[in-house]
Amino acid sequence: MDYSRDGLGLKRKELKSMSRRMYSKIMVNVFRVAVIAIVIAAILGTVAGFGAFRGILDTTPSIEIAMLEVKGYTSTSLYSDGSVAQNFAGASANRILITMDQVPDCVRKAFMAAEDHRFYEHSGIDIRTVFRSGFSLFREGANPGGSTFTQQLIKNQIFGGGGETYFVDKIQRKIQEQYLAIHLENKLSKDTIFEYYLNMVNLGNGTYGIETASLGYFGKSVSDLNISEAAVLAAIPLSPTRMNPITHPEENAVRRESTLRNMLEYGFCTQEEFDEAMADDVYTRIALASNNNEKVEIGQYSYFTDAMLTELYKDLQERLGYTYEEAKHLVFYGGITIYTTQDPQIQGIMDRYYQDESNFPKFGFDSSGGSCYELTYAVSVQKGDGTLVHYQMHHLMDYFKDFDDKQGLYYHEDGVKKGIDELFLDPDDMDAKVAEFEASIVDEEAGDKIIAVNYVKTPQPQSAMTIIEQSTGKVVAIYGGRGEKKGSLTLNRAYGSTRAVGSTFKVLASFLPALDAGGLTLASVQDDTPFFYPNGGKEVINWYSTGFRGLQPLRKGISNSLNIVAVKTLEQIGAPLGFEYLQKLGFSTLVKYRVDPNTGKTYSDVNLAIALGGLTDGVTNTELTAAYASIANGGLYNKPIFYTKVVDHEGNVILSNNVEPKQVMKTSTAWLLTDAMHDTTTVGTGTRLAFRNYKMPVAGKTGTASKNSDLWFVGYTPYYTCAVWTGFDHQFNQKNKSYQQDLWRNIMEEVHATKQLEYKEWEKPDSIVSATICTKCGNLAVYGLCDEAEGGSCIKTEYFAKGTVPTKKCTCHVRVTVCSKSGLPAGPYCPDDCKVSAVLLLKNEDPSKFEGTKYEHGYSTWDTPYVYNSEKICDKHTAKGEVGGGGDNGDLFGDAHQIGAEDEVYDDE
Repeated sequence: MDYSRDGLGLKRKELKSMSRRMYSKIMVNVFRVAVIAIVIAAILGTVAGFGAFRGILDTTPSIEIAMLEVKGYTSTSLYSDGSVAQNFAGASANRILITMDQVPDCVRKAFMAAEDHRFYEHSGIDIRTVFRSGFSLFREGANPGGSTFTQQLIKNQIFGGGGETYFVDKIQRKIQEQYLAIHLENKLSKDTIFEYYLNMVNLGNGTYGIETASLGYFGKSVSDLNISEAAVLAAIPLSPTRMNPITHPEENAVRRESTLRNMLEYGFCTQEEFDEAMADDVYTRIALASNNNEKVEIGQYSYFTDAMLTELYKDLQERLGYTYEEAKHLVFYGGITIYTTQDPQIQGIMDRYYQDESNFPKFGFDSSGGSCYELTYAVSVQKGDGTLVHYQMHHLMDYFKDFDDKQGLYYHEDGVKKGIDELFLDPDDMDAKVAEFEASIVDEEAGDKIIAVNYVKTPQPQSAMTIIEQSTGKVVAIYGGRGEKKGSLTLNRAYGSTRAVGSTFKVLASFLPALDAGGLTLASVQDDTPFFYPNGGKEVINWYSTGFRGLQPLRKGISNSLNIVAVKTLEQIGAPLGFEYLQKLGFSTLVKYRVDPNTGKTYSDVNLAIALGGLTDGVTNTELTAAYASIANGGLYNKPIFYTKVVDHEGNVILSNNVEPKQVMKTSTAWLLTDAMHDTTTVGTGTRLAFRNYKMPVAGKTGTASKNSDLWFVGYTPYYTCAVWTGFDHQFNQKNKSYQQDLWRNIMEEVHATKQLEYKEWEKPDSIVSATICTKCGNLAVYGLCDEAEGGSCIKTEYFAKGTVPTKKCTCHVRVTVCSKSGLPAGPYCPDDCKVSAVLLLKNEDPSKFEGTKYEHGYSTWDTPYVYNSEKICDKHTAKGEVGGGGDNGDLFGDAHQIGAEDEVYDDE
């Protein structure tokens, strides 16, 4: 710049010029406006920023202490001995609560070292990590980490775990989270917050909370963890999937080492403890523990658990007013403890026998086998054009209708080995045929694809069993089907399926009400002769093929399962009385009266057919077991129960399942029936049911539905009652008719031996008396008459309830003089040396009452040879001497039918 006099003069002239002055003025004004604008913008920005911040805080959700409590807990069912049977956990609910006094110092410090080492110093947010987190969030838009325990607790319990989609939403939630963290630390102590966190935190492998994780990974409680194990768990929260020590031990090991080094750096452990932890082969221990510890699966339930849950859901709805969904939520999220009645010893024995295929018939369609597979099949195909086509089993059958089954792998009732059947022997062959069929209906090149398939191969015949402790009504074991159980709440043939019960109902529907309220006794007799249901009904057929047995006492009707005797007894007392007793015994599937809305057809179980188990819908195994248990329990019915009480996660009983016994029959009736059914296992149709290697009395009743489609035995000892059933799911005939009896005996005998149950008999009540009776009329026996009856002695000592002993003497036997040559009453021309004294039976066997049936021209019974007919006399001797021929009773003194009343031997039912 020119600082000479001339230069400065020129400069002054320039400044004084008009244009320059104008320019300067404008520039000054622009600067002033710019400054003002910047100031205004700053003010507005500050106000806007404050307003936005204020808005974020104003929309922050309120926080209540109850909101911080974990919202889901693992529920547990316990065996009768207190051990864990099953765990139930919904999403994020697999946890067991602990308190801070259960958490060792090493666990606290491991989690602090990994997640929040200044936890006991800050006031809810760690300022040092805020800037680091903010920088990471702005730079990467990723989860910054670094949250305190308090923030993590709020994030999961108040904000649902975070996971926002948009960046702005993450910023807003982070601000609110920090704001609430400060407030929360003013309300709760550090230990309380830490406790909430440790119970809430996701620790991988489906476990939530420190206690569940400790049990799951190490097989022990958190209180028993060491530093090495604590560091494993503390490494997981960063990424519960990636840090899972079972599935990703390498990743967990890196994080665990970092945690241990932090512990050493922060003074949370000594060098010696650090070195020891680093040398620990903890992952091998985790792998072993995950396989060997007492870990109860949360997945598939047992048949018992299926039934228990069904009962519990029902009780919660009926007794506490829950909806079904609420009841289910309580089980899977409520942290309840269910005290079940299941005995692990007894259930274990039952499981072992049912899972051993050698206890069932061999596979084969001939008489030496009886087992096969039954097919269930359906498939849905989505065609390339989007249409759906559904194929059923008959499509599969039609496809192979010309298949030549030379090996006999499929059931062919008519003997022609063409085509395939739903019953088959080789599952591999069926797999190949299903694959071939599906290949024929799916054109992959055209875009066809299978979208749903139901392909099941079920072993048949099936079987089910229930064992109940009759004194309490507790169901101690149950099994719902042969073969592998492939899901929870599947078909439970012991609890949920109804089946025809056959002869097991003879006792319950006929003989029980007859003794208890029908005025009959075990000595009362029915005539086993042809019988037809009323109003032109079908003939009642006996299970045996030896004709009719004539006059039979009710005791024999029970022990030898006599069909006609049972039906006639019910006819005598009335079907309504029999139905009433069935209702008392707890059967829920009986039909008193029903009209089919589609056909108008009526159904009712109030008829004589119930004496033989003829029911509209059948009954369940469990309810049949409970009915017989009432007899075993001296006439007291206990509703079968699967649990005794339910306790919430705080230890309060929310549901008690107390059994209230009901006297459904007289004590004397129960004992009399038991005594008669004890005969079933000693001289009757169930002799193979008696224990062979353990001394214990057994009573019970066999049962067979028509054509052997359902086979039963229901029996009991002084301790337990058990029912076993076998049959095809779709009621095919069975070839092997005895294996279920062996299954019953083997399981029950082992149960008693394992439990070392003391031998005892059923206590005879004071109301029982005895008397000597005639087995052909039920009246008091007459010595010299009843004991000398043709065909064998008819005298027996029988038991009665007090007040029911007969007062009349025998009315059915008469001593007459007969001709030894003809077997008929002696006539005036019979020589003295042919005349003998004989005791015959007074009985009417007139066939005229069966007019119009195949019996109208006559029938015979075991009594026929010994019946006294006063209208016939010896026709072998006449005034002209002895002639040929002979009467109807010509074999009276031969060997035929000379069977003692107590020496009868019959085939199994």
